[in-house]
Amino acid sequence: MTADRLAARFATCKEAGRAALVTFVTAGDPTVAATPAILDALVAGGADIIELGMPFTDPMADGPAIELANLRSLGSGTKTRDIFHLATTFRARHPHTPLVLMGYANPMLVRGSEWFAGQCRQAGVDGVICVDVPPEEDAEIGPALRAAGIHLIRLATPTTDAARLPAVLDGASGFLYHVAVAGITGKQQAAQAAVEQAVARLKAATDLPIAVGFGVRSAEQAAAIGRVADGVVVGSAIVDIIGSHGDAAAPFVQEFVASLRGALNANSPHYRETTA
Repeated sequence: MTADRLAARFATCKEAGRAALVTFVTAGDPTVAATPAILDALVAGGADIIELGMPFTDPMADGPAIELANLRSLGSGTKTRDIFHLATTFRARHPHTPLVLMGYANPMLVRGSEWFAGQCRQAGVDGVICVDVPPEEDAEIGPALRAAGIHLIRLATPTTDAARLPAVLDGASGFLYHVAVAGITGKQQAAQAAVEQAVARLKAATDLPIAVGFGVRSAEQAAAIGRVADGVVVGSAIVDIIGSHGDAAAPFVQEFVASLRGALNANSPHYRETTA
């Protein structure tokens, strides 16, 4: 990896005294042509890291909002080559913002893991989250990504106990994504106390940054989680905005993301000192 943008971005956020804002949108939602403006709006609003979803017909970990985004994207004709083109042009416009592809094994592996990893590297992708390849099946995708210098970001859940956590961490890099609820993405929310306990447990087991997602829908929630986690992931709430506004979504996305970033900024002691 020529430059570890993920490590650099988490380090910058830590130095600033705040959690990283990790945002998710689906590639090609509502169309491929509309996606660059939405990605630019995420950056302009203050997103630190962007997860770009690869649309799939059976997104088993996702709730209605992201499921509909997948259907809108696929219905508009989005292909894998379009996703890599979006990534390539994003990297040209935003050389320092980490970009992570998130999705399912079928679109990633249908042409072989080496092909996929090579495309990621060529497009300037920093990491991959493959929801349905468990650590026990790492050989399906992990070696190819690591050989290409791409982070394989793993998921930990409320049911990832002490016996299983070492397997999840083995071969993981970039950051650890803690799924805050035992369920699908969307409106279900985890109790703050449960999030705090989970983050403490994970931090005791790894030096990887811990990002928490699933069910984060407001600036207040983001701020609360950001006080204990290294990153806060927001997806469905942004995807809902895109679903409501379609091709005109970019300014609304930027406004919402700016509110999230403002809440995380307010956690920083540096921010409080300058605004006191």
